[in-house]
Amino acid sequence: MKPAGQGIIVIDKPAGISSFGVVKAVRRILKVKKIGHLGTLDPFATGVLPLCLNEATKLVPFLIEESKTYQATLRLGAETDTQDLGGNIIKECPDLPEVDHIVPVIKSFEGEQCQVPPMYSALRYQGQRLYHLARQGLTLEVNPRRITIYRLAIGDISLPEVTFTVTCSKGTYIRTLAADIGRQLGCGAYLRALRRLQVGPFSLSQALALPERDDPQAPEKLWSHLIPLADALPNWQAIAVSDQEAQRLRQGQNLQEWPGQAAYQWRPVGERVRVLQGRELVAVAELSGEPCQPALSPIRVFAAGQGG
Repeated sequence: MKPAGQGIIVIDKPAGISSFGVVKAVRRILKVKKIGHLGTLDPFATGVLPLCLNEATKLVPFLIEESKTYQATLRLGAETDTQDLGGNIIKECPDLPEVDHIVPVIKSFEGEQCQVPPMYSALRYQGQRLYHLARQGLTLEVNPRRITIYRLAIGDISLPEVTFTVTCSKGTYIRTLAADIGRQLGCGAYLRALRRLQVGPFSLSQALALPERDDPQAPEKLWSHLIPLADALPNWQAIAVSDQEAQRLRQGQNLQEWPGQAAYQWRPVGERVRVLQGRELVAVAELSGEPCQPALSPIRVFAAGQGG
């Protein structure tokens, strides 16, 4: 493993491969043992797939909470058993709604709501993946989840297809959103194409196409796109500490005093921050204690020698 082997690489996932397949390919190219991703993309989907390498896997619980943005194309007039183009058509409707009716219906899905996850999903029921049960012909009553559609912008409408961009909370199934829109329109719909544009702070502008298996430059290409741990939480407040303070945090100790502490007086207790020592991420910490005298309490600490 290279010294700079701690961080995040954003892959522009191609169609026809699973997210696990991408992880497996990158692990083979870089010979990295620990890799985690920030949310699965279906094999037919493309786009942003951030991979957390080694120490960066400790960031997954924090980054997985971030919103995601997709460009989706739904096809009106038919439903499939998987809610996407890979399934079998189970219902068709030749009568499509007028464009003037389509726009307000799609926009009505903005906001907080309940969504029932699809049977063809990786959720577990009594230890088994739902898609395994679905392939056996079983249908279960899946509990709905609270999700939020923050923004839904309609792009092109060329019936029977509609393209839109959606920013949503974690756990949102765009396949199910497409199917729900189709039911609300009364003609049915399924997801024909999906491209993820952003996951939290990571976007397509940072993404690298998955190198070919026999590309001799593959390791170099991947390493050149490594985002260091120190830059992995760009939207979080950054607190700089000394070598001695970093050591205490890495040992799990709270910091009662640190440089610049006065600036954090009266900020909300429990607010999470990133703690840096130079260009290394020391810890994800939260403000604790009294508002007028905040302390830094480490939640997750990171090894020294990260490189980058």
